[in-house]
Formats: sequence, C-alpha cells, structure tokens
Amino acid sequence: MSDFPKLLLGSPSSLPVVLSTKHNSPSFFPSFFSSLLHSFFFFVPYLFLCFKLPYKRLKTKMVALVSQESVVALVSRTGRELQRYRKGRRQVVGCIPYRYKIGEKTSMDGDELEVLVISSQNKKGKGMLFPKGGWELDESKKEAAMRETIEEAGVRGIVGGKLGKWSFKSKTHDTFYEGYMFPLLVQEQLEFWPEKNVREREWMSVTEAREACQHWWMKEALDRLVNRLSGQKLGREKQVLSSLNCIGDARSAL
Repeated sequence: MSDFPKLLLGSPSSLPVVLSTKHNSPSFFPSFFSSLLHSFFFFVPYLFLCFKLPYKRLKTKMVALVSQESVVALVSRTGRELQRYRKGRRQVVGCIPYRYKIGEKTSMDGDELEVLVISSQNKKGKGMLFPKGGWELDESKKEAAMRETIEEAGVRGIVGGKLGKWSFKSKTHDTFYEGYMFPLLVQEQLEFWPEKNVREREWMSVTEAREACQHWWMKEALDRLVNRLSGQKLGREKQVLSSLNCIGDARSAL
C-alpha cells in the first residue's frame, strides 16, 4: 500500500513516513515548481476571460446605445413633473407636418402642399388638430415639437423655424396656455407609433385642414406656414429668372 492511502486510513506510522518521504525526496522541489507552473497556466486563461467578458458586455451595450438612436419608443411621456410654466401658464409646442405631393399640375411647378392632421385623443372624428404637447425642462422647443409629433402623429423629419407664439385658453382645463408652432417637412412616416391606437391621422389639403382644424391659433399657424412657403417659392423663381436673364445678356454680348 502506498503512503498516501495509509495517511487517509489514519495509520499511526504513516504520517511521519509521508512527511519524511516528501521532505527528504530529491524530487520535492521539481514537483513543487511543476505544480506551480500548471496552476499558472490554468489561472491565466481564467483571469483573461474574467476581464474580457465584462469588456465585451460593455462594448455590446455601447453598440446598442448607438443603434437605438434611430429607434422610436412606443410609449408616450406621461406626467407633468418636468413641465415648463411661465407666469402660471403651461408651455406647449407643436408642429405642422407637411409634404409636397406630385400630382396634377394645379400650380406652376406641379407640386401640391399637404398637411397632416390628427384626431383628439380617444375622440376620433370629433374635430382635427395638429400634434402638440407640453414643453419639458430637459428639452429645447424644437426637440419637444419633434417628440410630440412622433408620439401623436407617427412622422418625423426636418423642423423649421418657429411660426409664432400664441396665448390661448384650454377648453378642457379652463386655464391659459402659451403655444409655439413649428413647421416639419416630413421625411419618414412610421407604421407604428405611441398613440396609434387612440388617434387617427390624415393627409389633407390646406383648405381641408383649415376647415377641419378645431383651434383658431393652429389655423393662424397654418396660414403663416403657407405664406412662408409661398414666399420661399417666389424667391426661388426670382433667382431662376435672374439667372436666365444673365445667360441671355451673356449670349447677346457674344
């Protein structure tokens, strides 16, 4: 029987023999360093994995955060903890989403302006309006306008300069609000958005939207948008005519 089984069996004479054998054996130091070397090669890959896996997880989270910038949350903001007030009046912002539909040539360039209107929440078919909502402390006016438009109308695009500021009285809460409206040139229309199940959306002509809109101050904002776009169109036409005149003068000089 070897020394090791004797030690396990508790033989009175085995302990001194084993200890004496290990300490007096010429192979003690080589076996000790061999065990140490084996332990080293075992623990180094383990330590490597311990440090590498958290790094991989962190890297994955960073990639996920970057990719989520283009993802639309399917839940609207709720609560008024971050709501802005000015002199006791709640601050609201909104957008008039618009696009140019290529259709019959009803104008000089063949473009027809359309705007997107939505129904009131849970009141489908009872008066239309443009998307708007509370301006909160952690965002700019344009950011709030874009957020509200995505949440309520399910579109996003380029937000233009402010159309104006209005003071109006809420019919629901019997209090005065201050509202800011912006134009939004639609670039993407989403299939799913936070308030899809509680609102309807519909593209209308300017005339139809003006008749359907239930808020006077939104109608004024719509008129300002039309005037602005008409002015921009007129400016482009003048530039084209000026360029053509310059070309004609240059040919005459030749």
